Amino acid sequence: MTRRTPEGEPDAPVPPESARTNYAGAVYGSLLAASVVAGAGTLGSPFPRIELVVLLLATGVVFWATHVYAHLVGESMAHRALTRTEISRVCAAERPILVAAVPPAAAVAISPLLGLEFAGTAWLALGVAVAEQVGWASAVLVRAGTPLHRVVAAGVVNLLLGLVIVVVKAVLQH
Repeated sequence: MTRRTPEGEPDAPVPPESARTNYAGAVYGSLLAASVVAGAGTLGSPFPRIELVVLLLATGVVFWATHVYAHLVGESMAHRALTRTEISRVCAAERPILVAAVPPAAAVAISPLLGLEFAGTAWLALGVAVAEQVGWASAVLVRAGTPLHRVVAAGVVNLLLGLVIVVVKAVLQH
């Protein structure tokens, strides 16, 4: 199967379903993680790093489960049988949403080794989430054989989306 560009020209071949990575889920999960970090500027526990790690991972799990549930409800509404195989396939397909929370959570976990206070920790996690978002968005286009100018444009758009979250975080801290 070959996709076509809006101009009708052939684009890169579409990989079979089993070979696809849910890049949209990875970009979405990265943006979600960045949002969690931006909104977690003043955590109330005496252990804010632990709280932020738990918040990042728990939010990833909740949104992953929500996407799985929504997909499965959609499948059942289409009168498709929900077998264990189908449920496992959907869980795996949506896994990038969950996995995207791990790098920012890991950045928070290692931040004491870097000598960072909590504010620096939050900025590090936010930077990791934004970099991850740009990386995933660029990776899907590179994998599809997209011309470099489109990869760069997509990277810039994703960077701008991430910067909106950075601005929100900066405003919330003042």
